[in-house]
Amino acid sequence: MVKSREWSRKTREEVITLHRKGNGHKKIAKMLNIPRETTGSIFRKFKAKGTVETLPGRGRKKMLTSTAVRYLKRRVEKSPCVTAEELRKDLSDVGTEVSAQTIQRTLRNEGLHARTPRRTPLLSPKNKKSRLQYAKSHVDKPQKFWDSVLWTDETKLELFGSNVSQASGL
Repeated sequence: MVKSREWSRKTREEVITLHRKGNGHKKIAKMLNIPRETTGSIFRKFKAKGTVETLPGRGRKKMLTSTAVRYLKRRVEKSPCVTAEELRKDLSDVGTEVSAQTIQRTLRNEGLHARTPRRTPLLSPKNKKSRLQYAKSHVDKPQKFWDSVLWTDETKLELFGSNVSQASGL
């Protein structure tokens, strides 16, 4: 039969105290108004575990060992662009079958959250040098000059029509 509820700690302590005083399970059950089988199971648990505390359940074992979690953290810190699916394949190669979602959840619990990298223009050292030179040479220009400047940030702009004929060499 399945246990339906947990008895209070006070009740369990009373069962142990009364049993140590020499009372039988039947008499204790009548005194505390609990089933006789319950008094027996409380005392058996006390003899086996040495306590009347509610012990934590065993629960399901974790799919990833602490070693696997350390490997995942190290791998992600080394190459942040690695995907959960790639990590799953790496683990399956060594015999640990888990889903990509389990890997994502584990990394989140370890404080590693997925982020999309910021998009920035790719600047060569030559571009950086020319930008700095331009800024230094124009630092003293008046506001009127800057009002006429169009900042494109390396984006191609076409005001009229398309430039298809020039691109194809016609």
